[in-house]
Amino acid sequence: MKTPVWIDVGAVTDVPRRGARRVPSPQGDIAIFRTGDGDVFALMDKCPHKGGPLSEGIVHGRAVTCPLHAWNIDLATGEAMGADKGKGCAPVVALRVEDGRLLLSLDGNL
Repeated sequence: MKTPVWIDVGAVTDVPRRGARRVPSPQGDIAIFRTGDGDVFALMDKCPHKGGPLSEGIVHGRAVTCPLHAWNIDLATGEAMGADKGKGCAPVVALRVEDGRLLLSLDGNL
């Protein structure tokens, strides 16, 4: 079994509450989101609908609204929500927080 490689991409506080930060990777851009409660999530930065930049969307609760066509995406699962449920998913990227630092695993489930 392959051991994950965790890459430090910045401090949790680099991501504003109810906001996002885009991180480039060999697999494509990754969007790291921070909720109003301070929870953090990472998804590939493409809406499953038309590839819109989720990092530019509005974070509300534990979801983000795509800026192109207003699809709501669950931050924990990457699944489309509401009327668009079951129509696609933004891949989840493995993320953990250690001593206030954001660590991504690009060997994870991409």
